[in-house]
Amino acid sequence: MFKKPFPHPQKSKLKSSAQRAIRQRIATEFPLLAPHLDFIIPKKSQLDVLKLPDRISLYSLDGQVLFFQHFDDQLIPHLRIVHQYPDCFPIIQTDRGATRFILKGAHLMCPGLTSAGAKMVDGLEKGAVVGVKGEGKENACLVGIMKMTSEEIARINDGVGVEACHYLGDHLWKYVGE
Repeated sequence: MFKKPFPHPQKSKLKSSAQRAIRQRIATEFPLLAPHLDFIIPKKSQLDVLKLPDRISLYSLDGQVLFFQHFDDQLIPHLRIVHQYPDCFPIIQTDRGATRFILKGAHLMCPGLTSAGAKMVDGLEKGAVVGVKGEGKENACLVGIMKMTSEEIARINDGVGVEACHYLGDHLWKYVGE
């Protein structure tokens, strides 16, 4: 999603009602993150929305992007949020061979999740937001959306298992807001 540089985004401040709706949506979509919401988005702070082409919205606080979404789809956390609160997101692990492709922005294929060295979380549904780390790595290097359930990935073992949304070193990672 952020392989290519994006133009300077159009920035606007969110109304307090929209900000409350975003906080509520985050608490609903990521229930384990709900206790940390006051640290991530303090109640008296001002969230900004940055509009990019292709209807991508970045939600930022003090120049740091926290979440993003495409159209009105689900909110996806920035990789830095996943690094700060790794226990709040399902984290799956790929084998060593898939890591170099992930760091170039490739989608995660099912064989990279079922081979030796990979670890899959049971019970993940299609459309779930997951963090992906490489074998032997401490932190996640990709945030993506499950394209199949974890059971289908194990059974079918072919095709795209996780769609890459944001990865370490992409243009969103390098973005420094003002």
